[in-house]
Amino acid sequence: MNGVAAGAASLESRWAAIAARLQPLIARLPVQPPAQALALALNRLLLPRLEPDVRACLSGHCVAVVLTDLGLTMRLQLGGSGFALAPREAAPALTIAAALPIYLRLLRGQDDADRLFFERSLVMEGDTELGLVLKNTLDALGPLFG
Repeated sequence: MNGVAAGAASLESRWAAIAARLQPLIARLPVQPPAQALALALNRLLLPRLEPDVRACLSGHCVAVVLTDLGLTMRLQLGGSGFALAPREAAPALTIAAALPIYLRLLRGQDDADRLFFERSLVMEGDTELGLVLKNTLDALGPLFG
């Protein structure tokens, strides 16, 4: 294992220990603030880069984003004014689940979603077509932040 890979593995193991301590606290907190923060981030980083046909395809579908290491599920929906909290009664059409470091590596373009999917580090369940549209769109856009 080279130095960079060893450093990343060490960082992820330290994060796993921190996440294990945070999970009981996070489980007691309301989910709306983190979901709202995610919606705001997506509105800033992703929404302006979405083509109209992709917006139309994603619009109105509830997507659950699960941070497996923190035990946190955030349910969002794309509407006319951008990403927002999904209505409580909306069942997720697609659920995407991974640990926080996995999401961060994906958003930075440091990892490949297909590899992570086949390794089961990234799990997508539900509407396969919606999942492929989302994955292909993110692949085409490249890193959302550095």
